[in-house]
Amino acid sequence: MTHADGKTSLLSSITTLKSSLADFIEPDFGLLNELLRLHVLTRRQAASVRKKETVFDRNDALLDHLTSPEGQSSEEQCGKFLTALQRTGQHHVVNFITQNGGQKHK
Repeated sequence: MTHADGKTSLLSSITTLKSSLADFIEPDFGLLNELLRLHVLTRRQAASVRKKETVFDRNDALLDHLTSPEGQSSEEQCGKFLTALQRTGQHHVVNFITQNGGQKHK
């Protein structure tokens, strides 16, 4: 999905890059707490993510919550996700998302 300015939406970018993102997001050192503070995840959703066995499974669960049609998926929620990534020092992930996986938006 593209906006009137020709840029791809954050939700669309995150959804498209989901399988790659799961490989390098670090959910365990403040990200989930930040997402709770920003009201991106509920306590129940965060607990569901935390109980997954591997970091990759936790990332998959996190991204599923963020992009699920029945969830609170929105550009605003995705923007808050980027804010949480920045606040937890994961600027490389923000850059990966905003640059469409290393490809500049057309």
